[in-house]
This record gives sequence, C-alpha cells and structure tokens, in this order.
Amino acid sequence: MSIMQEFREFAVKGNMIDLAVGVIIGGAFGKIVDSLVKDLIMPLITLITGGGVDFSQKFIVLGDNPNQLQSLDELTKAGINVLTYGNFITILINFLILAWVVFLMVKLLNRMRRTQEAQPAEPAATPEDIALLREIRDELKKRPEH
Repeated sequence: MSIMQEFREFAVKGNMIDLAVGVIIGGAFGKIVDSLVKDLIMPLITLITGGGVDFSQKFIVLGDNPNQLQSLDELTKAGINVLTYGNFITILINFLILAWVVFLMVKLLNRMRRTQEAQPAEPAATPEDIALLREIRDELKKRPEH
C-alpha cells in the first residue's frame, strides 16, 4: 500500500473528521469564553472589588525604569522587562470558567446517557415454539382431571 493510500485512509476515517470538527468548535467556544470573561465577568469583579481594577494592566517592573514610565504599553515599547501577572490572572479565570462549562456539559451528557440506558428495552418477541408450548400447557391446565 502506498503512502498516499495510507494517508487517504487515515484522513477520511470518521474519528479524524470528528476530531477536526471538535477542534474547530473548541476554538470558537474558546472565543465565546474569552468574551464572557472580558465583557461580563471581569467588569463584575471590578465592580465587586470597588472599581478601577483592570487585571490586564497589573504588572511589576523588573528592570531599571529611567524615564519613570507608568503604562504597560510604554514599558513594553521601551524594552523594559515587565512581569505582567494581570494577564495571567485573566487567562487563569478563562481556563477555570471553560473547565467549569465543560464539566457541566459532560455531566449533562452523562445524565442523558444514564436516562436513556435506564429506559427498559422492549422485551424480545417470544419465539413461536415457546408460545405454542405455553398454549398447550394452558389448555392442559383447563382439562378436568379424571
């Protein structure tokens, strides 16, 4: 079998296509979670913490700052070493929310599976010979004994 045939078999297998769809949906879902964190949750956290909190602008200057620059953009452009822990906090919050949502989705799917499995399956049809034997038994029970 040639390499091209092997690759074609690999590429068109159902699992590969399912994986590709999962990655695409996951990427789009990640953007939704990013927006959820930036546009909804972070403003609420800022409100709860008393306002004025923007995690993306939290940093520590690790080098000399001769011009006493104050903004992250200015420090970055000047090439000054900066520890941007606020960005890490935002990404950590994104991850925790994403993990929570995935957990809830898996929990829901598992519950649906259990419900579906718990439904009794229709009993298998009685084979014709067994049904006939039962009829004979029932008729014999109806006969009076001598």
